[in-house]
Amino acid sequence: MPHRVIRLRNGLRLIHKETDSPISHFGVLVNAGTRDESSQQMGLAHFVEHTIFKGTKKRNAYRVISRMEAVGGDLNASTSKEETYFHSSFVSSEYPRAVELLSDIFFHATFPEKELEKEKTVVLEEINYYKDSPSELIFDDFEDLVFAGHPLGKNILGTAASVRRMRREAILEFIGQNYTLDNVVLSSVGKIKTDRLVRLCERYFGGETVSNAPRLRQPFTDYTPQELSVHKKNAQTNVMLGCPAYSVRDDKRVPFLLLNNLLGGQGMNTRLNVAVREKRGLAYALESNYTSFSDTGLFAIYFGCEEYHRQQCMEVILKELKRLRDESLGTMQLYYAKKQLVGQIALSNEAQLNEMLALGHTALFFEEVDTIEESIREIEAVTASQILEVANEILCPEKFCVLQFKGK
Repeated sequence: MPHRVIRLRNGLRLIHKETDSPISHFGVLVNAGTRDESSQQMGLAHFVEHTIFKGTKKRNAYRVISRMEAVGGDLNASTSKEETYFHSSFVSSEYPRAVELLSDIFFHATFPEKELEKEKTVVLEEINYYKDSPSELIFDDFEDLVFAGHPLGKNILGTAASVRRMRREAILEFIGQNYTLDNVVLSSVGKIKTDRLVRLCERYFGGETVSNAPRLRQPFTDYTPQELSVHKKNAQTNVMLGCPAYSVRDDKRVPFLLLNNLLGGQGMNTRLNVAVREKRGLAYALESNYTSFSDTGLFAIYFGCEEYHRQQCMEVILKELKRLRDESLGTMQLYYAKKQLVGQIALSNEAQLNEMLALGHTALFFEEVDTIEESIREIEAVTASQILEVANEILCPEKFCVLQFKGK
């Protein structure tokens, strides 16, 4: 049976998986991110993530960060194009402490002006770090190229100018517009009975009301392949190529997930890694990625190499893409592709923090969440003809944007 999404009395959704682990994980996941910023708010979603821990109505910043650390726990957060996550990992006996603290942060953060000004300096240093790391920066710039003119293309960190302009009023306005009841999921993986966790969440989250102001995201509809080359003062050339792909609700998402993993996923035996690195020694860093958003997706290949190897790398990569478009996977190839992805998912879920975030992420979009066994069955049902179909729809060079950071 799928994991059931439980509704608290005020409508907040909760998903929980009981375990016997001495370590547990609890998070507040918000369906709001960079794409929900206005053109004047670049980087605001990420800035909220940073500053929400800087004090509540009853705790100063030090007491917030010390609340879980005092009992050996952890408090963290992250921002993406569509979501913001606030979560804690802790010894399982500390569930009440974690749930209460995240409730206090989520509902009662005060965003003191003095703390905001200090945090601007921290974020500016983060921006400088990425500017000094071409292999990191190119991922953001590539998204801007693919989603040109659309909020999905905006840099999560914002710009130095936009960060300096941020004000408390803008933060409160963004939260009021986006941190609404329908946009939030409480997610948990740990050693606590579901009925006890529900009571805790009712106590600390169920009594609060959150506005349900409607929010309409700008759909992504206009895509034009583009190529851009930028000269950098680096020893290495960095290249990305790819195009829009399937959304989180698309039936073709799982076949393409399997295809991407075969092409350039986590393993050292991926087709791209074997062809480019193992056989020819042309590149050290090489991968393909697939990200599914609520209404679209992104497929991208990244590699870094010496400038004089760039053209040969491109030729080998395009040859591998053509193979996948032209040749159906054999029975054993498909079998081992499925085994590899299933094994990777199982290992990832052994890291129960990842599982908690994955469950919550899925619950943001669906009323029921598949168990790992159901996800495995879905992968095992993929056919070679489905993989060939998605390969011919997505792995087409004429559809690709190409971004190159050319080195010396």
